Amino acid sequence: MRIGELAERAGTTTRTLRYYESRGLLPARRAENGYRTYDEGDLRLIQQIRTLQDFGFDLEETRPFVECLRAGHPAGDSCPASLAVYRRKLGELDALIGQLQSVRTEVGAQLARAELEASAELPGGPEPRCELGPTAPRLPVGRNWEDER
Repeated sequence: MRIGELAERAGTTTRTLRYYESRGLLPARRAENGYRTYDEGDLRLIQQIRTLQDFGFDLEETRPFVECLRAGHPAGDSCPASLAVYRRKLGELDALIGQLQSVRTEVGAQLARAELEASAELPGGPEPRCELGPTAPRLPVGRNWEDER
């Protein structure tokens, strides 16, 4: 198949396929007329790359999986290098999950504090704490309180 058909079947663009080719992930085979040619195996390579990228793998991290497929392994992830990338990615994900849990705890504490403060300002909530209170007499500005007695 030609590059346009491969792009359509893989749900990507010809530009992306040319980029994969430039990075050595997609073989650069040419027909006698100079057109790029691809087969079903190339479609599987593209599908593998796209699936891994959907999972958050960067393009270079997909290389061991592509090489595993090219070596004849049907799933592309049973080779030692692919397994190592999976392990490394799981470690990264575990670290991110830990960071997110920490941030969630902090945001939850901030929310609880903010809700407590907001309830103090709502009608029927606790009275604001102040020393004079709402019924304390006000001193007239510019007058001496002692003279008023």
